[in-house]
Amino acid sequence: MITTEINNNINILFSFLKEVILWRLENLEISFDEEAPKIDLTALPATTITSFLINRKVSQWELVTFLIALSPNIKPSFLLDCIAEAFPNGTDLPQFGGVKGKQHRGIIPTGETIQFILGGNNTQDRIQCMSLFSATSTLEKRKVLFLEKALPGEPVMSGKVLLYPESFSLATTGVVPPPKMSAQFPAEKLETGLAWEDLVLNDSTSNEVKELKIWLKHSVTFLEDWGMKNRVKSGFRVLFHGPPGTGKTLTASLLGKYINRDVFRIDLSTVVSKYIGETEKNLSNLFDKAAHKDWILFFDEADAIFGKRTNVKDAHDKYANQEVSYLLQRVESHSGLVILATNFKENIDEAFMRRFQSICEFHLPASKERLILWQSNLPKQLKLDHTINLGEIAEKYEVSGSNIMNIIQHCSLKVLNLNSTVLTLEILLEGIKKEYIKEGRLF
Repeated sequence: MITTEINNNINILFSFLKEVILWRLENLEISFDEEAPKIDLTALPATTITSFLINRKVSQWELVTFLIALSPNIKPSFLLDCIAEAFPNGTDLPQFGGVKGKQHRGIIPTGETIQFILGGNNTQDRIQCMSLFSATSTLEKRKVLFLEKALPGEPVMSGKVLLYPESFSLATTGVVPPPKMSAQFPAEKLETGLAWEDLVLNDSTSNEVKELKIWLKHSVTFLEDWGMKNRVKSGFRVLFHGPPGTGKTLTASLLGKYINRDVFRIDLSTVVSKYIGETEKNLSNLFDKAAHKDWILFFDEADAIFGKRTNVKDAHDKYANQEVSYLLQRVESHSGLVILATNFKENIDEAFMRRFQSICEFHLPASKERLILWQSNLPKQLKLDHTINLGEIAEKYEVSGSNIMNIIQHCSLKVLNLNSTVLTLEILLEGIKKEYIKEGRLF
């Protein structure tokens, strides 16, 4: 919701933008830096929109560009009204740029609009405007806005200037709605109602996870306040490896919960495509969406796409290796936490292994951990028959945490179906046997 204070700030900013546009319409030859109206954002009340702009350290050029791109979303007739005020008898004014939308009835600004307002007739300033949309500009690096690709045969700067949807939400409401799973974002948000006390790990794995918590807690101070962002890569890459059901996914979920960051599990079946170039395109969409969001990206069964490169025998091998190389580059340049999870560490390409800051091995729980899992997860309403010794069960049957949860569910439903609250040894062993059979193990 846009509050009254934010609304007042927006009105002030658009009054400033109107002043800039009217100034330019009367002064085509004067440099923007010399005489154009300016505004001090820090003098305005602190709201989401001013904080958004101040945090990105935008210049006056970038501020005006942002407000121009914002205008159709907030005040649809704003650009038309400015021109009408300057030319009450009407004008064509092709140098102003802008296009009509299919549904939007006002002016959608283009790169030419930015060139006109910031550069006027000054060729050097108009050329400088192009740098606002380069890969190195603040507006692009922080995914604030972009210049849409021009139509074939049209001038480069005739493309629309559009805000990234996340930036619009963040600037106006202070929050970014979580994306929905789609072909453009092949990931689902991971959430858990459990706490760290519910995660049972051995000491070595627990220590590795503690290091991750330390990085999540202090990375901003280390990179920004201590000035290390130009010396070390800003992201953090970690490998979780070990048998299924040992807590890899739960750990990823709890890390996000610990630091109040969203965790997204990547659906590799949606990412990987048999068509050449499509896998890279899907990955590019994913990482572009996740840029500057502080999201944790969790690639489960990562060896499906992060697997070892092979000797090139045919075109398929060549493009498969290209996919791995592209992925390596995107993972390494991502500024957030990336977790790769696999059941088989040896399947991960060595080029990735060298770039992990941390490798966490998840073991099947030993008897001590299994006993804790049994004791902490059995429903309080379920009473154990006197013939059941949980210590002996934990010692004898080597099962994972997820196995134990499946067994508890099976047993609980069996007991409920008998209109009872007592778990017998027979039902418990039946549940354990069922898990053994599922995994092709002898009971």
